[in-house]
Amino acid sequence: MRVAIDARLVGGTSTGDSTYWTCLLQSLIQLFPEFEFVCISNQPQPDSVPFISKENWHFVPAKSSRWWSLVSFPLAARKLGAQVTHMQYALSPLVRNGVSTVHDVSFLVNPSWFTPRDAALLKAGVTMAARNAKRLITVSETSATEIAKFYSGAKDRVRFAHNACPPWIRPIDEPTAVVLRRRVKVEGKYFLTVGTHWARKNMQLAVQAAEQAAAETGAKLVVTGKHGVDLASPNVIATGYVDTDTLSSLYQAAQLYLAPSFHEGFGIPLLEAMRCGAPVMCGPGGAMPEVAGWAALIMPDYDVDTWAKGIRKLSGDESKLAELRNLGFEREREFTWEASARKHVEIYRELV
Repeated sequence: MRVAIDARLVGGTSTGDSTYWTCLLQSLIQLFPEFEFVCISNQPQPDSVPFISKENWHFVPAKSSRWWSLVSFPLAARKLGAQVTHMQYALSPLVRNGVSTVHDVSFLVNPSWFTPRDAALLKAGVTMAARNAKRLITVSETSATEIAKFYSGAKDRVRFAHNACPPWIRPIDEPTAVVLRRRVKVEGKYFLTVGTHWARKNMQLAVQAAEQAAAETGAKLVVTGKHGVDLASPNVIATGYVDTDTLSSLYQAAQLYLAPSFHEGFGIPLLEAMRCGAPVMCGPGGAMPEVAGWAALIMPDYDVDTWAKGIRKLSGDESKLAELRNLGFEREREFTWEASARKHVEIYRELV
């Protein structure tokens, strides 16, 4: 079978969407050599994806990203003889046998988490996919339920395949990890959260709760990435973006990983923290309880006092922290990209 893949996000490591495409495609190629995965992109092949042969990477430029999605990509897939065409969110009506991955519909769950422009673009794209796709793939049972709720006409075409932890996040030998943390000025006792400027990620809650608990816990809050919130506090260390080894080293020494997001279609950082031994405290929104399962402290709400109380209680309970670390190791191993790839191939086969 020949499957055309929208490969524009393949090779990235900084977003969940890029992680999905990179890890999924690598597993598909390894597990299913009888398939031909034709990667089509508006960019040349990046050096970070050597597992894709040069013959199977097709650089197709276009005058704009929108034109590429609607016209250039589907026409290239047809020309290359693809039996299934797979992209994400939007799906052009020019695609004959199409699959679209919709990671979540948080823009419909609560549009206020997005700018009006972003919410409108996402709604238009997913509506197009729901109309044109033979199958809609998502990354959790929670997201599958939400998609079916908002797009009832697509209910019978929705399938889900869980994400997993990317291979580049993994425990690092402690002497190296200490050096990496010192480079970003992180030492001593701390909690960790991965920052983002999106309102949906609710970063201010982590900052306020850790600040409120700081006098009792004696721990700082380390915020990585782009945060978009007020971090003017002596108890907060903002590292900015860090490489994957540094991020791994931060996970593994964190007393707690805080995930205050209002909604997630999956929540890969939960598994990243678990793999590296960070106990996880997360919100109840979206698929986070589905992913965390019995291996995290799932908070009942998004009240700052509730979170501060939970942080104080948990950080002073070494036996509970050790229990969560061990449960996290077990839980993370239940999610694999191999299982996701097999599920995707089942879906491709439904169409051919």
